[in-house]
Amino acid sequence: MNKFSRDKYLISEEYALSKTYWRKRNSYYHTELDKYLKSIIKPGSKVLEVGCGEGDTLAFINPSIGVGIERNPYLINRAIKKYPSLKFIEGDIESEKISNKLNDLNLSFDYIILSDLIGTLNDIQKTFETLHITSHQNTIIIVTYYNYFWNPVLKIAEALKLKLKEGIMNWLYIDEIKNLLFLSDFTPISVDYLMILPVYIPLVSKIINKYFSRLPGIRRFSISGIVTGKYTPSSNNIEDYSVSVIIPCRNEAGNIEEIIRRIPDFGKQLEIIFVEGHSSDNTYETIETVIQKYPNKCIRLYKQTERGKGNAVRLGFEKADGDILIILDADMTVAPEDITKFYKALRDKKGEFINGSRLVYQMEERAMKTLNKLGNIFFSKVFTWLLGQRITDTLCGTKALFKKDYLRIAKNRNIFGDFDPFGDFDLLFGAAKLKLKIIEIPIRYAERKYGTTNINRFRDGWLLTKMCFVAFRKIKLRKTLE
Repeated sequence: MNKFSRDKYLISEEYALSKTYWRKRNSYYHTELDKYLKSIIKPGSKVLEVGCGEGDTLAFINPSIGVGIERNPYLINRAIKKYPSLKFIEGDIESEKISNKLNDLNLSFDYIILSDLIGTLNDIQKTFETLHITSHQNTIIIVTYYNYFWNPVLKIAEALKLKLKEGIMNWLYIDEIKNLLFLSDFTPISVDYLMILPVYIPLVSKIINKYFSRLPGIRRFSISGIVTGKYTPSSNNIEDYSVSVIIPCRNEAGNIEEIIRRIPDFGKQLEIIFVEGHSSDNTYETIETVIQKYPNKCIRLYKQTERGKGNAVRLGFEKADGDILIILDADMTVAPEDITKFYKALRDKKGEFINGSRLVYQMEERAMKTLNKLGNIFFSKVFTWLLGQRITDTLCGTKALFKKDYLRIAKNRNIFGDFDPFGDFDLLFGAAKLKLKIIEIPIRYAERKYGTTNINRFRDGWLLTKMCFVAFRKIKLRKTLE
């Protein structure tokens, strides 16, 4: 089931009937989750639930003012009939229409619930940010989601028709949920786990879930992870910065104009720097044409004297005038619109080095080969250990940092040597060595629409392995010797 089919399915009558049926069938799980939510929500509170279904959870909590949002029209109609004392809004939380409806409510809620919802969202960070409209200084957001480790079990349950069919889902670790809340101005407060045994077996379920599921280590195997956060809006006195977007490109003529059209206008001043790397197509000439076609945009073009993306990135950084430097690959697998998230994270002081992660959201079917994905996951684990900061995607081409910090990294480049053809590890190693705070932005990774990849998984995998040994000697081993 692709994204379009899934979205269509989620608003169908078939899905509404299935959701109602499976909520009753798995009533033990839902009842225990509802009890937990009610236990942490103060009586008399104003509560908003996003993805409320028929409104059963909201009604069970019994808020002083309760509002539910649901995109499925069949579920929302049932909710209105079942619980006339509550207010229900039909619509997709990710749509502009819902933002307008939330503004029209003119309400700030004490609690916002997203229960088992984020797996179906296209942009979780944007959704969290939309909820600022209905938040006050002390609003608590509660996000529940299936434990990542239950993914295979739930997939088998779907295949055996023992669970609601939900299609392609985002599968997030707890740390990724916390990170997305942090990026969206909700400071994570607590993490909890619920239900090792999500089915009812007399006496057994109560003993296991009440006692064993609370034990350290064991609780991590619970089916539900629950993260709470508090709304902490960024200061209104935020400084704007000038931005340089560096775009290394080789054989990408078919993408050039679309990149220019889709890069938003943001920051105090924006310049776009193409670094062309000896293409065999007409990439260089296409960029020259685009510069003439868009005279109101600051677009600059340079040709590499050497080869490799790392060299292209360093040349672009050298020529850049912006306070903030952002790398965007020319293959369009990362949406140009997403780079505003990287800028905002730096501007709002969420981090000092912003790394993209393609491994949070589900990818388009042919966006990344399975072997490449497994390699990325493996190396991310290794580099997390080596660098001492969490890295989920070492090879995502989209990165951002202040130019002043890049100059410090360049000054210390001799520590690791100049052998990184990608440019990613040169920056990651340097940022870690300078103790810059590394934050990741989850992004969607799309299938390439033009040209072919320049990646050779076996050659590049061997280079990654060598870099691991270099990092071990220069970071971990040096610390041990010191």
